[in-house]
Amino acid sequence: MNTPLPHDGKRRAPKAGNCFCTIVPPFVLEGLAESDDPKVSEPARATLEADSEAAFRAYRAESPSLMAPAAPATEPHLERTLYDAHHGLGLPGDVVRPDGADPVADGSVNRAYDALGLTFALYKEAYGRYSVDGNNMPLNASVHYRRGYNNAFWDGERMVFGDGDGHVFNDFTVSVDIPAHEMTHAVTQFTAGLAYQDQSGALNESISDVFGSLAKQFARRQTAEQADWLIGAGIFTPTVQAQALRSMKAPGTAFNDRRLGGKDPQPATMAAFVETSQDDGGVHTNSGIPNHAFYLAAIGIGGFAWEKAGQIWYDTLTSGELDPHATFQEFARATLAAAAKRYGKGNEYEAVLKAWSEVGVNGNSNG
Repeated sequence: MNTPLPHDGKRRAPKAGNCFCTIVPPFVLEGLAESDDPKVSEPARATLEADSEAAFRAYRAESPSLMAPAAPATEPHLERTLYDAHHGLGLPGDVVRPDGADPVADGSVNRAYDALGLTFALYKEAYGRYSVDGNNMPLNASVHYRRGYNNAFWDGERMVFGDGDGHVFNDFTVSVDIPAHEMTHAVTQFTAGLAYQDQSGALNESISDVFGSLAKQFARRQTAEQADWLIGAGIFTPTVQAQALRSMKAPGTAFNDRRLGGKDPQPATMAAFVETSQDDGGVHTNSGIPNHAFYLAAIGIGGFAWEKAGQIWYDTLTSGELDPHATFQEFARATLAAAAKRYGKGNEYEAVLKAWSEVGVNGNSNG
C-alpha cells in the first residue's frame, strides 16, 4: 500500500524550512494497513490518510523566517500550553493545562507537558537556546488527536500526539524522546531549514532523533556509554516484536515483526544506503546513517553526549552555513568544521572524523 497522494494527485517536494514531520515512518503504517486484523489495519489506513492530508496543508503553508536571532530579546521564558483535541480533527483543541498549572488527571497531558519542559531545559542549559526559535516562542501541543491515531508530528506550528491504536502502538507521549524529537523538528525549521526530502530530509530526521535521545539522556543523567540509544522505546505494545522505532547504536535492529513490514530497514552505513522514492526519498530509513555517526562520535568523545557531541551537532545546525539541501558529506564536513572551531583538532575532532569514516561518509574537505 502506498501513502495516499494529496487531493490533486500530485506529489510535491517539501519547501526548505517547512515540513509535516512525523516520527513513525509511512512504511511501518503501510505494513500494518495490510493486516488481516481490522483492529490493526483500519487505524493504520486512517493514520496514513490523515498524514497525507496534513502533509499537503503543511507544504502549502508559508515557510517561517530561518536563522532566528542568536540571543533572545528578553530573559529565558518557558511558555507551554497543552490542548485536548478530544479525538477530533480540529487543532489545537481545548486548553487543558497552561504553563505553570498543576498536573491534571490526564496522563497524556502531563507527560507531554513535562517532556516539553525537559526539552526546553536541555536547549537552554546546554546550548543557551530559548525555545525552538531562540526567542522564547510559546510551545503548543495537542494530545488525543483523532481516534486510534498512530503517530506524532510537528506541523510547522505545534506538536500533536495520537493515542495509538492500543493493539500495536501505545500512547505517543509514553517516551520522552518522542515529544523531544518533534520539538527538535521545530528547532531545525527555525535554523538550518533542512528540506524534508532525500539526504537533507534524512538529516532532518536524524537531528530530531539525536536531540530526542539527548533529552532522554539529559533527564536520566546518563553518559553515552550508559544510554540505550533507542528512539521510542515503549511505544509498541508487548504483542509486537520490537524494542523501539529506531536504534542509533545498531540501526536495523529496532524491530522485526511481519505486521510492521518485517525487519527494521535502517542502514548503518552508506554501503547499505536505500534508494527509494517512498517516504520523501527514505528520510526515516537513511537517517540511520547519520544517527549511527552521532552515536559513534558520542562514544568516541565520552562523557555526557549532550555536552560535547551534542554541542558540535548544535553548532552545525545553527551555523548559518548549511545548505537546506545538504548531503551527508556536506553535513559531515560542517560537523568537523564546528568541532575544530570549538575544540580544536584534538580528541573531539578525531572522534567525529572517525565516526563519519566508519559509516562510509568522507567528511574530510581534503578528501
